[in-house]
Amino acid sequence: MTLPNAETLAAKKCVPCEGGVPKLTADEANELLGALDAWTINDDGLAIHRKLNCKNFVKAVAMINQIAEVAESEQHHPDLHLTGYRHLEIVLTTHAIGGLSENDFILAARIDQLLKAND
Repeated sequence: MTLPNAETLAAKKCVPCEGGVPKLTADEANELLGALDAWTINDDGLAIHRKLNCKNFVKAVAMINQIAEVAESEQHHPDLHLTGYRHLEIVLTTHAIGGLSENDFILAARIDQLLKAND
């Protein structure tokens, strides 16, 4: 079995999920997490998240808007939290199943590509 990497994940498309899909097991989630930079699995194992410190408020809001465009194109939407005017936390979970699916890791890889392009 070939381990996933960020490029192969980012090349995939999110599959619409309205429920009925099993949540990833802890082992499956950890395997996919290994392909990503700076993402962690929440303590409950139901979401992944990444924290960013943006240069200022305007840059943070611009980043939210860029993430929103990618998320909308995939029809998979993260929770975005902006605090302290420049601290952004991105939380991904598949709401329809109450846990993690491959879609979360695909979108995380796409967000990572966006972040690298903005460096």
